[in-house]
Amino acid sequence: MDMNVIIPFSPDVPCDSNGQRMWWAFLASSMVTFFGGLFIILLWRTLKYLWTVCCHCKAKKKEVHRITTVDGIKKDGAAASEVGWMTSVKDWAGVMISAQTLTGRVLVVLVFALSIGALVIYFIDSSDPIESCQNFYKDFTLQIDMAFNVFFLLYFGLRFIAANDKLWFWLEVNSVVDFFTVPPVFVSVYLNRSWLGLRFLRALRLIQFSEILQFLNILKTSNSIKLVNLCSIFISTWLTAAGFIHLVENSGDPWENFQNSQALSYWECVYLLMVTMSTVGYGDVYAKTTLGRLFMVFFILGGLAMFASYVPEIIELIGNRKKYGGSYSAVNGRKHIVVCGHITLESVSNFLKDFLHKDRDDVNVEIVFLHNISPNLELEALFKRHFTQVEFYQGSVLNPHDLARVKIESADACLILANKYCADPDAEDASNIMRVISIKNYHPKIRIITQMLQYHNKAHLLNIPSWNWKEGDDAICLAELKLGFIAQSCLAQGLSTMLANLFSMRSFIKIEEDTWQKYYLEGVSNEMYTEYLSSAFVGLSFPVICELCYVKLKLLLIAIEYKSDQRESRKHRHTLINPGNHMKMEEGTLGFFIASDAKEVKRALFYCKACHDDISDPKRIKKCGCKKCNLWSYTSKIRLACCFDCGHSERDCSCMPVNVRCNTDSSQHAIPLSAVSVNDCSTTLRAFEEDQQSTLSPKKKQRNGGMRNSPNSSPKIMRHDPLLVPGNEQIESMDENIKRYDSTGMFHWCPSKDIEKVILTRSEAAMTVLSGHVVVCIFGDVKSALIGLRNFVMPLRASNFHYHELKHIVFVGSLEYLKREWETLHNFPKVSILPGTPLSRADLRAVNINLCDMCVILSANQNNIDDASLQDKECILASLNIKSMLFDDSIGVLQANSQGFTPPGMDRSSPENSPVHGLVRQTSVTTGANIPIITELVNDSNVQFLDQDDDDDPDTELYLTQPFACGTAFAVSVLDSLMSATYFNDNILTLIRTLVTGGATPELEGLLAEENALRGGYSTPQTLANRDRCRVAQLALYDGPFADLGDGGCYGDLFCKALKTYNMLCFGIYRLRDAHLNSQSQCTKRYVITNPPYAFELVPSDLIFCLMQFDHNAGQSRTSLSHSSHSSHSSSKKSSSVHSIQTTNRTNRNKSRDSRDKQNATRMNRVGQEKTWFTDEPENTHLMRTIQIKPVNTLAVNQVSQCKSTSSSIPPIREAEDEC
Repeated sequence: MDMNVIIPFSPDVPCDSNGQRMWWAFLASSMVTFFGGLFIILLWRTLKYLWTVCCHCKAKKKEVHRITTVDGIKKDGAAASEVGWMTSVKDWAGVMISAQTLTGRVLVVLVFALSIGALVIYFIDSSDPIESCQNFYKDFTLQIDMAFNVFFLLYFGLRFIAANDKLWFWLEVNSVVDFFTVPPVFVSVYLNRSWLGLRFLRALRLIQFSEILQFLNILKTSNSIKLVNLCSIFISTWLTAAGFIHLVENSGDPWENFQNSQALSYWECVYLLMVTMSTVGYGDVYAKTTLGRLFMVFFILGGLAMFASYVPEIIELIGNRKKYGGSYSAVNGRKHIVVCGHITLESVSNFLKDFLHKDRDDVNVEIVFLHNISPNLELEALFKRHFTQVEFYQGSVLNPHDLARVKIESADACLILANKYCADPDAEDASNIMRVISIKNYHPKIRIITQMLQYHNKAHLLNIPSWNWKEGDDAICLAELKLGFIAQSCLAQGLSTMLANLFSMRSFIKIEEDTWQKYYLEGVSNEMYTEYLSSAFVGLSFPVICELCYVKLKLLLIAIEYKSDQRESRKHRHTLINPGNHMKMEEGTLGFFIASDAKEVKRALFYCKACHDDISDPKRIKKCGCKKCNLWSYTSKIRLACCFDCGHSERDCSCMPVNVRCNTDSSQHAIPLSAVSVNDCSTTLRAFEEDQQSTLSPKKKQRNGGMRNSPNSSPKIMRHDPLLVPGNEQIESMDENIKRYDSTGMFHWCPSKDIEKVILTRSEAAMTVLSGHVVVCIFGDVKSALIGLRNFVMPLRASNFHYHELKHIVFVGSLEYLKREWETLHNFPKVSILPGTPLSRADLRAVNINLCDMCVILSANQNNIDDASLQDKECILASLNIKSMLFDDSIGVLQANSQGFTPPGMDRSSPENSPVHGLVRQTSVTTGANIPIITELVNDSNVQFLDQDDDDDPDTELYLTQPFACGTAFAVSVLDSLMSATYFNDNILTLIRTLVTGGATPELEGLLAEENALRGGYSTPQTLANRDRCRVAQLALYDGPFADLGDGGCYGDLFCKALKTYNMLCFGIYRLRDAHLNSQSQCTKRYVITNPPYAFELVPSDLIFCLMQFDHNAGQSRTSLSHSSHSSHSSSKKSSSVHSIQTTNRTNRNKSRDSRDKQNATRMNRVGQEKTWFTDEPENTHLMRTIQIKPVNTLAVNQVSQCKSTSSSIPPIREAEDEC
């Protein structure tokens, strides 16, 4: 039979004049190659199997023979070497195609690229007839295709050698593609004709597209790999099927002598297959040949199934791709920060509101949020509103790839937000610590500011090697600051509100009506800023600069920062709050200011005495050109006037390094800092001090009402020497044997006490007349998360208080919960516990809540409730319960509500000089509404339930509500502003922490991380020097040295007088809410006014917030007594009753103290059989004790003496302190 098919000549087959079709030759070459190879493989396997079966019986004999003969062993070795050679070739071929090496990857990628190139050549040739005569030497595309297929043939050989199973290799898709594409090319060269044929099968190589992208590390996620796989399978199947339709439709059916063909382009076939798969079938293009229709029948079955499954999945993967999965592109000249952690609408809106506030200078910082959950619609809308400065990316900081996407290595800082309302604070802190570890592991130098919920978890950050607070890393502990703010409110009510408003950015809201909101909001617009002081201030003392800034520049300077050497590290920076007139400024000193915006603070930098001295309008103070201040050439900011080791001057010191002494400038003088205290430095220093006295320090104080010469009102060096007092030797002797303070000297300390020795029963508490104390109502149980009460007690036990000034703290709450907290409280004196519930009025009356200086309401159960509105239910109920209580007026004269302190240096026994002289006559506390209360809230909106007489709208922001303005409510949400404040100026956090924690330092945090408890230390000049620091207090204006200014005087005059006379820095007013109404029956509620203007009119009932200097003389009369309990091991609560008091045998005791002790002993004898539950000292037969009886509140003594008519009804006052 003749295999040639004779057909008439047609232009579709431009071959010889015979019109022969040779398609069968091309197809036969592929079929022979495929089936021939398959036959050879099967034949080899069959023969191998038969050989194995037939020779199985002889194998054992040969094996024995090989073992017994030397020749057999040699033959075995030769066979082994031959097998090893084959194996090595096979392994080499496997490595070449496995993409495990660079050569292999290049080869795999090259094969794929050439396959795509061959497919492109097919697309080009598809426009030509199916079969045509082509001259190989003239057809460029045929030559390229030939070169590609030669390479494919070589690659096929490598794959064949490396294949373990030759049969399966022969039948795999890539091998079939090679069988039907490579041989026809060689046939076309031989016959000088081209047949389009099955070259479309090269499209099946697209299935390997995802593998190639993985080799190139382009695809890394499972979703992307899956998406590329689905797309490549779908497209390759589509293009391959279109190629088959193109072949049969353009060729026709062989049994029809190819007469039923139709001319369809390849892309029309692609269109036909798509409408067929989608079951649309428009009918404009369809198959006419039998082969084409038969193929379409089967393709519809498979193609429809593939279309119905692949397309939806592809769409789903594309739709589920992270909308925020890109990478951040840094902008030249613009910094960016990364914010991660707890990203919600509330946290982000609060952060952006403060970070992007208009009162800041131009914020040229881009904020990049990184979170693993895509934002909801509200949060997305918030991002879009700030799209010029905010970007969001979906990812996790625990993933280094995501950290690279947000360019964490070039970020200015990374801020980590915490979930303040989580049920498990420790778990939330652990999550943030892990985020810090991940970020620091990726880039150790990045600055991190993180929020922490629990104070004890801050210790874990110190375990991170690259965590360095000296280089800007900060942990904002919400519990520490929250309880510190509340504790400071116990010392100066309303301070928590004032400080919270200072570091929060608030816009000015102007109110025309003369209401309390008008003055409150004027103060709210003030914030805290830092700026370098102009060189015009160099050489001036701090009070002079402070007065000049307030009067001339309308700025309130409250603190400065100096560096102890020339290095820039934060380790050598010190922040001094109101250091006093001994401090002389030098070039480059950084000041802390209270002002309404950052532009105002620039006046302190631009001020020039020559240019601005005669300018009355501070807005006209601009940068002048008469001088250039080199603020960045830092020298030693403050120098010591003497050496504290040898007592000589700095230049004559023998123990100081020579290089330090030679840098001393004789023209620059300074007095020892408040951070350092020494013995008598030298006569040289004293002479220098007298010569360099500040003009603000008056030389004669007698005109101020019999005032004695106080160290705080005189620049004498005794101000810095707490040991230069009468009886100095005895004090030093006691200091050698008794630990009165912790090892840092920052806090009062006592030996640890068992909790049983501080527990009061209700009857024991009722027998004790407590007054001037702090009552802490706390809700919690054995399962509640610890809130860290140590952070509340530490500010109240700061060493800048004298022992007799410490307020007794009484905790009222669950004993099971307080036992868990006691481990961190057992080293603090004057702490008692009344087991009970704050909702019990009997428990509250037992602790004399009507006589307390402050009642604090806390809850450890707030975050365990899903409903946000019910989170504060216990605190609200307790607050309303106390306010509805009624009390007897018989002992009302002992209450100390809203009383100011006596300025240092005042004769407290003189009624004319007492600033609280007139407040004694105020109405005593007969209703709970007059008890000073501060309530902690979780949900800001719940503040509306605290005061029933206010008109606050539920949607009113917290800082605008009456309870917050009055300082009776505090919410942790106000601390969110500290994140942005710390980023812009890390000194702000240092200042706030210094003010509210009572003196906590990074060194102290390191000690607490080691032992989780304060360690006692012996008193040394260095540790005692740490007591010499400012504290916040309230100054009364009703009577005393400032009474003339209290009635209609100007706040500015008061500011200047207090600063000049007592080195007290005033910074706000605590005013009665209805003081502006001039009505007889005024409400007892007060509100906060921050930094009033100079001309602000004062009223007699005002209390002034001020920074008070430490008064060494205030504790002289009690020095030998005040800490005797520190050497104790606490006698039992069940010890015998006190009947008589023994006096001390110290010979140098003055007569006035002896007489006072006798009077106190006589009073104590009348107490009778009272139990000494409060004593903490051991029974020491060698040291006779003296017990001084006094009210807890030192002001109560003056009140009793002035109200003798009611004193007979006052029961004996038991000593509720640990002083005895």
